[in-house]
Amino acid sequence: MPISASAIPSFLDETEKSRAHTETYVDFYTQALEASKQFRAEYQNRMNVVKWHEMPMERSADGLIKHIINERMNTKECCLDIYMQFIPPSGATGTSRHLTEEVAYVIEGTGYDLHYDVRFDCKDTFVWEWDKTPKKFSWGPGDFIYIPPYCAHKRFNTASTEARVVVINSRVMKAIGFDWFDQLEPAEGFEDLWVPPAD
Repeated sequence: MPISASAIPSFLDETEKSRAHTETYVDFYTQALEASKQFRAEYQNRMNVVKWHEMPMERSADGLIKHIINERMNTKECCLDIYMQFIPPSGATGTSRHLTEEVAYVIEGTGYDLHYDVRFDCKDTFVWEWDKTPKKFSWGPGDFIYIPPYCAHKRFNTASTEARVVVINSRVMKAIGFDWFDQLEPAEGFEDLWVPPAD
């Protein structure tokens, strides 16, 4: 026997129904379809291969780096940023933190990382606390380094020659509203590029 609509329990009321429709109309859905169409057409012209001489250098607050893949470069990679970090003999990077995980691969050089682990509580706002005493992780050629999310970290080269480390970060956290990235102190010789964080 079919069940009448009136016999089905409803959690709706007249107030909810009166608010269901509004007088304002937009075309966001239509725009999204068009944007997807344009993206796919444009994507075909992006680079599959980035030649070594097409990778730009940058003097950054964290030191000298070479961008291998960056969202501002015209490549087909849409999720990762990758750069090579150059650390001078007996030198160091600055200290930074970001809500993305970071992984790194040592090409040449020997040294160590200092990692200041973070703890947090979620009250009215996030409350963050970093360890005062860092953990020390030694590394050398061919080694993999992992930096947890929002862990303050600094990299030291103990060799008498330049160290080169490939660093990889994800862009995904920025897309979901966690674009939290701070340079806590600059690398030596790059102080002119440093803007201290507001907090």
